[in-house]
Amino acid sequence: MTGSVAWIAIAPVKALALLYLAEVELEPTGVRENRAFYLVDGEGRMVNGKVAGALVQVVPAYDAAAERLRLELPGGTAVEGVVEVGEQVTTDFFGRPVGGRVVTGPWAEALSEIAGRPLRLVKADRPGSGVDRGAVGGVSLVGASSLGALATAAGLERVDGRRFRMLFGIDGVAAHAEDGWIGRRVRMGKAVVMPRGNVGRCAVTTQNPDTGVPDLDTLRVLGEYRAEVETTEPRPFGVWGQVVEPGRVRVDDPVEPE
Repeated sequence: MTGSVAWIAIAPVKALALLYLAEVELEPTGVRENRAFYLVDGEGRMVNGKVAGALVQVVPAYDAAAERLRLELPGGTAVEGVVEVGEQVTTDFFGRPVGGRVVTGPWAEALSEIAGRPLRLVKADRPGSGVDRGAVGGVSLVGASSLGALATAAGLERVDGRRFRMLFGIDGVAAHAEDGWIGRRVRMGKAVVMPRGNVGRCAVTTQNPDTGVPDLDTLRVLGEYRAEVETTEPRPFGVWGQVVEPGRVRVDDPVEPE
């Protein structure tokens, strides 16, 4: 079954708003700008949307070539400048150590005010390491029809795909067809990826993608209508995987398991 790329979405700063792109270059570690930065609290613990949902209201823009970061804040103001780093830190990403350097400048203060807690902005040392599963999970996919199936199970007309923060959305395939791609090569545009497992869902998906306020019990719905699915992680929705052949991927490019 041949599908096509419906959307491409990255988060230059983990936990902040997604950016939708017309095309990306898939490198061996994924998209270089994706989760290039992350946030830690005063104790050095990684902070994501589960504990600071309001951060999704901040829209980032990152020019990796110029090392320039801009954050558009709620209310229309923005902080921006050239990224300069200082202190080396190591952060626990779900049992995996990630090295990075604390970013100096105005961003931490602005983000701390929105989150209501002290935060520091960190730039990951290595491309791909800021993604939850690291470079081996540098790609994530979900079918548009899967979102439709979830909406039906929830008794809704539609469910906003931003809740699931996936890199690629796929049109033209059956609901949850991506589950059957685990362990298979999937050609996307000029690149080839290989899904390795299901994405088990957490409380972030219950939050409104514009406000960060919980407004849909996705975990209950997934727990009910996907209860009998054979899965690598609980409450599965979409798949994660790695890049096996780097290349450029554009919206509307064909997607085809090999």
